[in-house]
Amino acid sequence: MKKRHAVVASLFIALAAMGVMAPTASAQDPIHKLSRGMVNILTCWIEVPKNLHLGMQETNPVLGVGGGLLKGFGLMATRLGMGAYETLSFPIPYPAAYVSPYEALELSDYAWE
Repeated sequence: MKKRHAVVASLFIALAAMGVMAPTASAQDPIHKLSRGMVNILTCWIEVPKNLHLGMQETNPVLGVGGGLLKGFGLMATRLGMGAYETLSFPIPYPAAYVSPYEALELSDYAWE
């Protein structure tokens, strides 16, 4: 019985350490804020091909390509700006009533999600 509790506790600690159990849209501690910022700076370009692909799947692919490119470049700039902000301000904690701009735009924390 003790061995089972030790295994469950070890698994819980390992999952928590890997960030699996962390909330997806809140980078309240400095390490998560820094890592999300750096990842979004490095991967913001993914928004362009992703939204281009989504635009081509619309009923009018010609308009979808143009709209997808515009949306992709806009989201790329948003992720780049927010990534730079989070990377530079990672030691400063968010205010208590802070709402993530990713949540306000109904975006996931990372471009590939």
